[in-house]
Amino acid sequence: MNETITYEKIYNMKTIAVVGMSPKPERPSHYVAMYLKENGYSIIPVNPGHRIIAGMTSYPNLESIPEKVDVVNIFRQSEYVMPIVESAMAIDAKAIWMQDQVINEEAAQKAEDAGLMVVMNNCMLRQHRIMNE
Repeated sequence: MNETITYEKIYNMKTIAVVGMSPKPERPSHYVAMYLKENGYSIIPVNPGHRIIAGMTSYPNLESIPEKVDVVNIFRQSEYVMPIVESAMAIDAKAIWMQDQVINEEAAQKAEDAGLMVVMNNCMLRQHRIMNE
């Protein structure tokens, strides 16, 4: 978990579901997703309160996404992570990325035990910039 080789493998994947993506541009979940989109990733917003975010279709949950998801990027409080990880496993995602201050050791272990790559308590935008300096 949180190793350079894991980052490299995840950044080679192209479809990222952003759970908790906000329609508000000033929110980290919005600008991180938009940064990733600008850097060639396919972004899929997951937010049950919105049907469209930044011109993209937003889905109420991971299971309702009609295409294959590689990475599940989580912008939710730590106590809500386990069901998201279970959904990620159900849709055969390859990786879980928990953003800054999102920490759930039990969910991380469950994901790793199921063969998913896991990053916890780290920002996908910041780490991408570091790796591409």
